[in-house]
Amino acid sequence: MDTLKAIGIVACSSEGAALCYRTLCLEAAERMGPHAHPEVVMHGHSLARYVEALDAGDLPAVAALMLDSARKLAKAGAGFLICPDNTIHQALPWVLPKSPLPWISIADAVTKAAHQRGLRRLGLLGTNWLVGSEVYPQALAVRGIACVRPNTAERERVSQLIMDEMVRGSFTDTARQHCLQVMQRLRDEERCDGVVLGCTELPLLMADTEGPLPMLDSTRLLARAALARSLD
Repeated sequence: MDTLKAIGIVACSSEGAALCYRTLCLEAAERMGPHAHPEVVMHGHSLARYVEALDAGDLPAVAALMLDSARKLAKAGAGFLICPDNTIHQALPWVLPKSPLPWISIADAVTKAAHQRGLRRLGLLGTNWLVGSEVYPQALAVRGIACVRPNTAERERVSQLIMDEMVRGSFTDTARQHCLQVMQRLRDEERCDGVVLGCTELPLLMADTEGPLPMLDSTRLLARAALARSLD
């Protein structure tokens, strides 16, 4: 086990980072044996600092926070990095040239899974910052997969529910029903054949829920990609 690459987690929101860490530990045991998992190190700045930079549209400032975590994780022994937060992946173009370690992109992990499942037209749920960005359209386009954004009212409501409730650990039936309604419209009106849960808290909201579309769990897909890199 000492030869495995340690996984470095650049944390942003607590719920997403916790789910990613939990997934790493539990699913590693299925491959490595009871209670076993690769070494994991994690560092996270206050979510408030990220929100301040995102509200200002200052992606270099977001990148500076991510890079500070990256350097600390490199010193702690990480072999590569993941970030269980879709929104701040917008800053990767500023991060990668200066990073002390390689990264696994959450959007690339989702794209690979969508391609393997034969999905061709994906709706995207997430924060306003993410849905308005090119993180997923660019990643999905590499595999010829279309990315469909919800309408303005839908994305604003989903974003509000994420930032006011889910990142604080509150997962309500009201939020769940709204997301299901958005998925239904994406299927019926936009002809989507799947949906990206592009906020690392959304898988917690939709746990054990049967949706109108196949759901791509970005948090767990990233964790599995990290396990594969560490173990293989």
